[in-house]
Amino acid sequence: QVQLVESGGGLVQPGGSLRLSCAASGSVFSINAMRWLRQAPGKQRELVAAITSGGTTNYADSVKGRFTISRDNAKNTLSLQMNSLKPEDTAVYYCHYLMPGGRSRWGQGTQVTVSS
Repeated sequence: QVQLVESGGGLVQPGGSLRLSCAASGSVFSINAMRWLRQAPGKQRELVAAITSGGTTNYADSVKGRFTISRDNAKNTLSLQMNSLKPEDTAVYYCHYLMPGGRSRWGQGTQVTVSS
């Protein structure tokens, strides 16, 4: 059973930076896209950034130029470098791996709070 474990969340002041990581445990043979999503209180979960197995990336307009998604295919890890953080970035962030056959796995979520 593949499990995803996230790390790197926390409290940061506006304008600060955080780096989120997501690591897979268990037998992982193939991963297609990897994604970061977030959910703020009272709001729906939204896509933040995604990266394909070939390295193509896409970002939500709200984070373009500030966030960078990356992956290590050899280690099946996913990262999200978040710079110039804003209070509206406050949310629980989830990693999500998409695998062949329509299977997917979610991380447990990590809290990011941007506040002075």
